[in-house]
Amino acid sequence: MKTSGVNFYGLKNCDTCRKASKALEAAGVDFTYTDVRADGVPEKTLKNWIRVLGPDQLVNRRSTTWRGLTDAEKAGADDAAKLVSLLQANPTLIKRPVLEAGGEIYLGWSEDVKQQFGL
Repeated sequence: MKTSGVNFYGLKNCDTCRKASKALEAAGVDFTYTDVRADGVPEKTLKNWIRVLGPDQLVNRRSTTWRGLTDAEKAGADDAAKLVSLLQANPTLIKRPVLEAGGEIYLGWSEDVKQQFGL
């Protein structure tokens, strides 16, 4: 069970992120919340997520933000360096929440992720 030192990356207006943060708070999990739109995500962090999770897992290709991109921008999602810039410019493309705890990275708020946090 991961109960301290958790980094939570999400959006304040995302229903899933709100559910996840409320559940973690109720369980007494100590976490630091970063709003990916308001606070941004450091380049080093994005590069690590891309390396560990892969672009197919990290990028929400069903989002309205993705559908609003040009074909050239979408093509850049296949190049790691361009993807970092794309995600920094369009943080809502990141599937969320992203939770970092104990050297692990968890994506989304599935039953598997909840179990990792003892919920």
